[in-house]
Amino acid sequence: MLSPLDDGFDDAKNTLASHLVDRLREEILSGNLAPGSKINVENIRRNFGVSLSPLREAFARLIAVGLVELHDNKGYSVAPISLSNLIEITQLRVDFESLALSNAVARGDINWESDVMRALYKLNRTVRDQSDVKSLDAWERAHRQFHLTLIAGSNMPMLVNFCDILHNLNDRYRRIFLVKRGGDRNVANEHSEIAQAAVARDSVVACEKLREHIQRTGINLKQILSSQIPA
Repeated sequence: MLSPLDDGFDDAKNTLASHLVDRLREEILSGNLAPGSKINVENIRRNFGVSLSPLREAFARLIAVGLVELHDNKGYSVAPISLSNLIEITQLRVDFESLALSNAVARGDINWESDVMRALYKLNRTVRDQSDVKSLDAWERAHRQFHLTLIAGSNMPMLVNFCDILHNLNDRYRRIFLVKRGGDRNVANEHSEIAQAAVARDSVVACEKLREHIQRTGINLKQILSSQIPA
């Protein structure tokens, strides 16, 4: 067993905290931990089989990215949702991701082009069965990877990190309220148009298609949420 004096103790603690962040993030994004709900830390500690120290570290990281809130003397809760929050997240995604994609188109090398097309192929080949949780989870992972790969060629790590945070915040709304409702959109075609314009180095078209893609989801979500959550 590692002790606090061992060189690997902090690394092991950070690795465990990172694993907990991933698990808790998925619980929040999927809605299993409902927006605005109080988090029972002891229940999570027991269910995950961990001590409080790495769990608190995981919560601190989730607070930093807007998914968890800490209330004085009241503990932790899942960040609430609202129409105004959704509208702001959508606008920030439009602005930041189009900026990142523009830079990726200008700076990305041939490896970035290959990565984008591989991510697109994997996403479009991943079946999304609305009745199959595992299928939905696999599609979500491929979808997230596609969007992050698109902007990775920007060589702007701070901007990419902001986009990653916004993508998670937006995905929570989409996965809770929209993902199982289907619709008449050809999302695979939308992704293909963005990727093909990007690797063709057509920044204007690529960014326009990306903005339309994000805004279309935002509009659909606002229509659904307007009668369900506060402004």
